[in-house]
Amino acid sequence: MKILILNGPNLNMLGAREPEIYGDQTLDDIKGLCLETAEKLGQAIDFRQSNHEGELVEWIQGAREGFDGLVINAAGYTHTSVAIHDALKLLDIPVIEVHLSNPKEREEFRHTSYVEPVAAEVIVGQGAKGYALALEKLGELL
Repeated sequence: MKILILNGPNLNMLGAREPEIYGDQTLDDIKGLCLETAEKLGQAIDFRQSNHEGELVEWIQGAREGFDGLVINAAGYTHTSVAIHDALKLLDIPVIEVHLSNPKEREEFRHTSYVEPVAAEVIVGQGAKGYALALEKLGELL
């Protein structure tokens, strides 16, 4: 079982960026948690981050071959990117949307997700643990 984990803009700044909202773990810490969880579940992961919408779209399109599931934290693009939504619609593998915080409890502009309509599951407000929960959910779905 091979899982692609995608992280959107500014997540490379975790640990330094608003730790009162996002926690003090870095993206490398989250990657380590994902590797540990995936190993326990018999999964292989490919963990990536980009600040560029087009690169995320290309990675999503590429997931059509060679991946069994996708975990995505589209970060700020969650609320703005029809392009990411459309790319996700191309997939015939399960998609899990993850957010460290709960966007629906924050500013109103964060309440709409273009990822949610194409996700099999949405995990919010669990911090880094949400990524591990997403991998467990994919294990159940697959």
